[in-house]
Amino acid sequence: MTSRYRATESVNSPSPRRRTVVKAAAATAVLAGPLIAALPAGAATETPAFLHGVASGDPLPDGVLLWTRVTPTAEAVPGSGLGPDTEVSWTVATDKAFTNIVSRGSLTATAASDHTVKADIRGLAPATDYFFRFAAGGTDSPAARTRTAPAADATVTGLRFGVVTCANWEAGYFSSYRHLAARGDLDAWLHLGDYIYEYKSGEYGTRGTVVRPHAPLNEIITLADYRTRHGRYKTDPDLQALHSKAPVIAIWDDHEFADNAWSGGAVNHTEGAEGTWTARQAAAKQAYFEWMPVRPAIAGTTYRRLRFGKLADLSLLDLRSFRSQQASSGSGAVDDPDRTITGRAQLDWLKAGLKASDTKWRLVGNSVMIAPFVIGSLTADLLEPLAKLLDLPQDGIGLNTDQWDGYTDDRRELLAHLRSNAIGNTVFLTGDIHMSWANDVPVDAGTYPLSASAATEFVITSVTSDNLDDIVKVPEGTVTALAAPIIQLANRHVHWVDTDRHGYGVLDITADRAQMDYYILSDRTSPTATSSWERSYRTRSGTQKVERTYDPV
Repeated sequence: MTSRYRATESVNSPSPRRRTVVKAAAATAVLAGPLIAALPAGAATETPAFLHGVASGDPLPDGVLLWTRVTPTAEAVPGSGLGPDTEVSWTVATDKAFTNIVSRGSLTATAASDHTVKADIRGLAPATDYFFRFAAGGTDSPAARTRTAPAADATVTGLRFGVVTCANWEAGYFSSYRHLAARGDLDAWLHLGDYIYEYKSGEYGTRGTVVRPHAPLNEIITLADYRTRHGRYKTDPDLQALHSKAPVIAIWDDHEFADNAWSGGAVNHTEGAEGTWTARQAAAKQAYFEWMPVRPAIAGTTYRRLRFGKLADLSLLDLRSFRSQQASSGSGAVDDPDRTITGRAQLDWLKAGLKASDTKWRLVGNSVMIAPFVIGSLTADLLEPLAKLLDLPQDGIGLNTDQWDGYTDDRRELLAHLRSNAIGNTVFLTGDIHMSWANDVPVDAGTYPLSASAATEFVITSVTSDNLDDIVKVPEGTVTALAAPIIQLANRHVHWVDTDRHGYGVLDITADRAQMDYYILSDRTSPTATSSWERSYRTRSGTQKVERTYDPV
């Protein structure tokens, strides 16, 4: 849908014959508990309601993608497959009061898309704040702010993005989202993967404790399961708040599917007992694209590119759909040129885009760490939890094959491409690992710092998912104090690592530098957790190296 609709007033759709609540309850008796649990308390309704908030995403200079989910009747909960077709109108204005409307139209929400709708609005002005809302059956959704990207040829003095990853519902509250929403200064926010988690309730909480239960309680496998889990997440007030304040730019990692997913399966998938991987992956992707304001450039994948004037472009990767199965840690298979993390087409697309880029900065949204990482001489008490977190073998081989370390031929090809074509100012923005890192990305880690650095990398810690101190069950900061010096000694391109804390990042970009401010939460298990600045690192234009700076932007 675009903004080139004839202006219309919000109207109710004709009321088709629908099932009664009694019939619907009977038809969904088995699923009723987990499905209804995905709604907020007291949410049952016989009139349309917007219980999952509104969102926008993938900003363009002339447009943005708008999203919502309508609950038309009480039985039409996420994943139920129930509920009538419902007309949903949308309105875009330049002001909060909606007195200057610039775009409006309508869509039909159906059970086939879990009553989610997306409107791909065009015809807007670049680098401009807009306000939008939806309506159905006389009910208005909450109003929200979004922002378009600068014009492709615009001289942009600065950009500011929130950066988050790894939000496990059962491990705590999403205070990181609340603190980012309160800033009011974001052009957009980046979600670098693990927006949802697939585990059954109790399997992956916080230090072994469930802070708040998933819906459904089982491990999610079917389309109804994935829809229900997405629905549960979208009831979170902090997540709704952030979605209402700025557009999201999201990629997926493994837990939107299953742990350590690859093109043909996952560690957390049992073929046969849990159906086929093909069916499970298709269900996960369908639910993701229904529930997320993501505009795929190629159907079924999240790799795509956005541009923000002459200052930066952002290449977003899909490192799950095309990758080879993870190699055994320590085996020579990690160097096999026939194995890939990106797939041939995506790697060629990334290389071509980086070479053709005429912006000052080349940002890469990257779900798993690209900088090399070896364990070094960690003591046994530290190695065991670190190995558990990173899916390493317990015998101490220093390699995480789920990261780019497990696909070294792809990494060598990409870094050689950056060096041979003199492509500077490439910054990888990374999630997944539940720790904060500030890295140079060396061409040859074994001889670094004598060898060149081809790029830089900022890795963001988890919103809630367990990190090292949680696995060891020691006070926060204990493991970092012991492990960080050893990690840095064995990895001289690592300028900083915090293995223990939860939080988020704020990326600020000017022509002179790209700076990541790292923020941490006081307590992920508290819905009122406070936020504090921890550290900042930057890379100055032309250096391809990270340095510490002592003030947040």
